[in-house]
Amino acid sequence: MENKIKLFNQQKIRSHWDQENEKWLFSIVDIVMVLTESSNPQVYWRVLKKRLAAEGNETVTNCNGLKMEAADGKMRLTDVADTEQMLRLIQSIPSPKAEPFKQWLAKVGSQRIEETENPELTIDRAMQTYLQKGYSKEWINQRLKSIEVRKELTDEWENRGVRAGNEFATLRRNCLPLLMKTKL
Repeated sequence: MENKIKLFNQQKIRSHWDQENEKWLFSIVDIVMVLTESSNPQVYWRVLKKRLAAEGNETVTNCNGLKMEAADGKMRLTDVADTEQMLRLIQSIPSPKAEPFKQWLAKVGSQRIEETENPELTIDRAMQTYLQKGYSKEWINQRLKSIEVRKELTDEWENRGVRAGNEFATLRRNCLPLLMKTKL
């Protein structure tokens, strides 16, 4: 994937796909600007970063710098965060625009706790999500079966001593399509 600009309510958020870690990275200053409407988001971020560090927030320590294209067209170093770090930072921004994110995070957190207590809820949520995206029930059932087959297969490989990583990837790529055809 290449560098992309993400839109948030018609405002641009610079982002970058980190191929090595398979994660999106987002410009923190852009998120701060959107959520706070600060005239100087760099200063806002600098102050917020100091406050969070003083509170012992590890997220700030783990943010990295990445060169991204600035408004003037030049490549400039900017602090970036992955999705998890960004969601944690949003929780620390006192702004009415951040409140919907905070409410959503509380709802998702509550759902995940419920799913820990009753794992069947996870399957129900996945089915509802796929239906909302327009997938047919037949497609959803096929998808759930393929997940089950993949889980059985990887469990068997683990039982036989196959280590995670490249060995799993190679076996999945070569064996899983064949197994799916025979099981379904």
